[in-house]
Amino acid sequence: MVIFPIVIVVSAVLYIYYKVAILKNNDELTQKYFNGKARVCLGTFLLFFGVNQYIFYKTQLALFICFIIALVGALQLYRGFMEAKHYRSEWRRLNPNE
Repeated sequence: MVIFPIVIVVSAVLYIYYKVAILKNNDELTQKYFNGKARVCLGTFLLFFGVNQYIFYKTQLALFICFIIALVGALQLYRGFMEAKHYRSEWRRLNPNE
C-alpha cells in the first residue's frame, strides 16, 4: 500500500502550494479559485489519511475515528470541487495566458 503515503504527501504539498499562491495574489477571483483547489487537496489529504490509518491499525476505535476523518475529507473534497468548478470558467476567461 505505497500509494496512500504518496497521495497523502502530494496532496499536502499541493495544499500548501495553493495556500501560498493565495497569499501572493491580490485578485479576489484568483484567490477564490485557488482556495477551491486548496480545498480539493485538503479533502484528498484527509480522505486518504483516514483510510491509511484504518488500514494500519484495524481496530474498532480506529474505524470510528478514521470514518469521521474520511467523512470530513470527502465533504471538503466535494465542496472544493464545486467551488473550483464555479470559479474556473470566469478565471479562465480573465486569465487566458495561464
